[in-house]
Amino acid sequence: MARRTKDWDQGLAEDLRNPEFAKAFIVSLIEDEKMSIKEALAKAIRAYGIKEFAAISKIPESNIVRAISPDHNPTHKTITELLKPFKLKISVTDDDEAA
Repeated sequence: MARRTKDWDQGLAEDLRNPEFAKAFIVSLIEDEKMSIKEALAKAIRAYGIKEFAAISKIPESNIVRAISPDHNPTHKTITELLKPFKLKISVTDDDEAA
């Protein structure tokens, strides 16, 4: 995987502070079937900054690190709490109605 520059990482972190950009970023990662919800959240949270995300989410840093770790399987409740600062939630829709 190509390494990103520090400027790119800082730019993404700043962009993710915009709620609309953050929503679109996470949703596009999931909808394009490139990542699971957990993987998309992990990418967004790491780019945002774990310490900064902990401050806005009111979730301890250690809990965030564990939840987004590849070795951990977070609960639905944890994923829901991690989505809240991005103003996102998990839902299920009837696929027949979408067609």
